[in-house]
Amino acid sequence: MLIVHHLNNSRSQRVLWLLEELGLPYEIKRYQRDPKTMLAPPELKRVHPLGKSPVVVDGDAVIAETGAIVEYLVGKAGGALRPPEGSPERLRWTYWLHYAEGSAMPPLLLRLVFSMLAPRSPALLRPLVRAISGRTLESFIDPQIKTHFDFLEGELSKSTWFAGEEFSAADVMMSFPLEAGGARANAFDGRPKVKAFVERIHARPAYKRALEKGGPYAYA
Repeated sequence: MLIVHHLNNSRSQRVLWLLEELGLPYEIKRYQRDPKTMLAPPELKRVHPLGKSPVVVDGDAVIAETGAIVEYLVGKAGGALRPPEGSPERLRWTYWLHYAEGSAMPPLLLRLVFSMLAPRSPALLRPLVRAISGRTLESFIDPQIKTHFDFLEGELSKSTWFAGEEFSAADVMMSFPLEAGGARANAFDGRPKVKAFVERIHARPAYKRALEKGGPYAYA
């Protein structure tokens, strides 16, 4: 039986969704973020040395990193939700599978971190930290986010789903950056294709089942 080590409000929600789409049986072991630091609890380090989620355990195999988990689960399901080898759709599928964490998430993570600096700084330093973080957001981070989401809007104007006209695991992988962008950076404003994509995935029965099993998820 597959065991998903699931952290609330995290990337592991899309692993539950993928499992529901694939119809693979699984169990959930739940973890809660520290309410002050928002970090994962130390118990996760017993599963994987980095102490992060998601982690999937399948017998003796311990698989971390969402992209690797997606590839593993798709393979376990016999290649479901993956375009045929050698097709243009397969090349796009591979691209989006890696783009999600390699390119889309870093500026969103930077935005989250810099937005938290001033409130967590000593009171005397807060105005200075707010000025520095605000300037960094304005001059570097937010322009990067705009570039990425303008790119995504254009790509979703070419096809219904990221790899083509058929829903695939690449769309599951891309869900978290788009949801996070909408919540953290107003990424839906002026981008109807990006907004419509998120609305489509939220309407899928498997997505709703994953929410019921995974618990509260801020980005839904």
